[in-house]
Amino acid sequence: MHFITGGAFNGKREWVKKTYGLTDSWISAYQETALPSDLIQVDSDLLVLEGVELWIKELTKTNDSFRCREIWKQTIHYWLTWEQENNQRKLVVIGTDITKGIVPVEGENRLWRDVTGWAYQDLAAQANKIDIIWYGCNQTIKQTEEWNR
Repeated sequence: MHFITGGAFNGKREWVKKTYGLTDSWISAYQETALPSDLIQVDSDLLVLEGVELWIKELTKTNDSFRCREIWKQTIHYWLTWEQENNQRKLVVIGTDITKGIVPVEGENRLWRDVTGWAYQDLAAQANKIDIIWYGCNQTIKQTEEWNR
């Protein structure tokens, strides 16, 4: 799994398109698509999931932080299972960095920020590669040996 993050409107989507080529298998929370857990219908070796922060925000509307994390960890498990079922498959997950460490005043936004931070830590722990995109330029901050195979 390749996790990509960075600020809003910093070129993450364009960088992914340039790096991986245009793909028909692009699931975006920005298109109001629900959090995908079942990827069985995906008929591609490359899958891009975009808008993690919005999927997390939806989770926080009806769940406490503990339940959000349970759902999130199970979702990551489903995604990794899909990727690992075939050596040719590659999963690219894009999440926007929100609030840059600023603590929101509203409780619901604090919950969203906290759960998103934990979700990104969970993604980072499982990812074979992590890139941060700033102004269209990437910085690789993690790359495991598995990624190079």
